[in-house]
Amino acid sequence: MKRIALGLLCAAALLYALAKAFEPRHPWLGYVAAFAEAAMVGAIADWFAVVALFRHPLGLPIPHTAIIPANKDRIGANLAGFICNNFLSTSQVLSKLKEFDAAARLADWLASPAHARAMGDHAVTVARYALDALDDARVRDFLGRTVTAGLAQIDLSRLLGQALDALTAGGRHQALLDDVLNQVAGLIEGDELQGRITEAIAREIKTLRYVGLDQVAARAAMRKIVAAVARTIGELAAEPAHPLRQRFDAFVGDFVVKLKHDPEFQARGEQIRAELQAHPALAEYTHGLWDELLAWLHADLARDDSSIRQRVVTMAGSLGARLQRDEPIRRWINEQIEAAAPAAIERYREDIRRYIVERVQEWNADEMTAELERNIGRDLQFIRVNGTLVGGLVGLAIYSLTRMLSP
Repeated sequence: MKRIALGLLCAAALLYALAKAFEPRHPWLGYVAAFAEAAMVGAIADWFAVVALFRHPLGLPIPHTAIIPANKDRIGANLAGFICNNFLSTSQVLSKLKEFDAAARLADWLASPAHARAMGDHAVTVARYALDALDDARVRDFLGRTVTAGLAQIDLSRLLGQALDALTAGGRHQALLDDVLNQVAGLIEGDELQGRITEAIAREIKTLRYVGLDQVAARAAMRKIVAAVARTIGELAAEPAHPLRQRFDAFVGDFVVKLKHDPEFQARGEQIRAELQAHPALAEYTHGLWDELLAWLHADLARDDSSIRQRVVTMAGSLGARLQRDEPIRRWINEQIEAAAPAAIERYREDIRRYIVERVQEWNADEMTAELERNIGRDLQFIRVNGTLVGGLVGLAIYSLTRMLSP
């Protein structure tokens, strides 16, 4: 395109020279000369304009030339602003998100058997890589040290006290007491335990054995025991303020306080913790457990019918099918995305703006100029071609008008 534009300029110059040379004998060639002269002016003017975008024409430091290299950073900032303001505004992105319907697309994607299998394959690939990376002596040693160090940070006594405190909040321990008493009542009423109690009592009543009353007395005593236990359980169930319940409350509360604050309990907890840390079985158990887990995972992932792969495939397909059937949850997902989007858009839009600005600033001015010229230079050469032709026609029109108006 440069050669074509330059060829037209040379053709206009040659045409001008020939027209001026033969104009005395052929006056009408004045029109041709006017056309050629104006075409040369238009071609040179547009050449100057095009070249001035990228470099100094003829290497001369003429003001307001080499516009792109001189204003590279400002162009980058303006480009970033143009992209962010016209393509990444919050309203535009939100409108596109609503049209996109992410929940429906996700449901359709997951429900596709091919996609579900692909997820299973990807999960297996990632898991295999992770296992290969984790199956290392350094990882096992780190795991053992981490468990030991974590154990060293635990106050067993206080932790147990806090756990019991949470479990007994709101009278939950009373419900536990009711369950225990019901279990005891069931055991007492069972034939097997009653038979054992009867035999135990009969063995103790030796004096009645000789007259054959040992079993009778034992069964009578057993019935009284069962009746007493049943009566006690009934009273406990009927009376929230029963003395036994109050004693149980007091015992549990006192035990929790001791666990949390009693120095002796805390010392005993520290002793147990120190014994666990020092015991070689803990490290051996941790390493053995880790090795067994890795071995099982390796074996499962190596099979074509891997349970992990099948589980991922099944979960993906099931989730996709459920999302397809459940329009309210899809609407909820879209609402959450649209609610979270504005903050993300505002944040990452500025990140994109800064990235564009910084990237343009890092470009070498000559490289950037050459790249731009390579991409848009062909179109710019059309400006030179058009300038040559349009300039010639304008020159011809002016010359013709001047001749028409001259006396």
